[in-house]
Amino acid sequence: MTKHNGATRQDVLDYAANQYGTQPEYLWADVPDYAVLRRTETRKWYGIIMDVPRSRLGLSGEGTVDIFDIKCEPFAHEVLLSQKGFVPCYHLNKLHWIGVLLDGSAEKSLVFQTLNDSYALVGPKKRKK
Repeated sequence: MTKHNGATRQDVLDYAANQYGTQPEYLWADVPDYAVLRRTETRKWYGIIMDVPRSRLGLSGEGTVDIFDIKCEPFAHEVLLSQKGFVPCYHLNKLHWIGVLLDGSAEKSLVFQTLNDSYALVGPKKRKK
């Protein structure tokens, strides 16, 4: 039996809760499964999990797939897009955000590292001296 190392919705929500004390916010009645992860100090989003039709992402097959849009540095796009399970951002600015399929195809450790980077990017700004 092989060990499952791909990230799922529950993996991301558990990690955010354990690492940062973040609880998902469900903001929209018309899309009740969309979960926003927000940094407490700045109230800025560092991620959003959505279930979207596979066809909207250019994926084959029927039905929906969970996708996690995470903030990232523009220079990281090319590297991340070359990784399995990473896709162009579905809903937000495609230069500053990237999408991660939460169907188990993206390596969990890379998803968590990218989530950590996103969390840091939306932190309080450092003042210049």
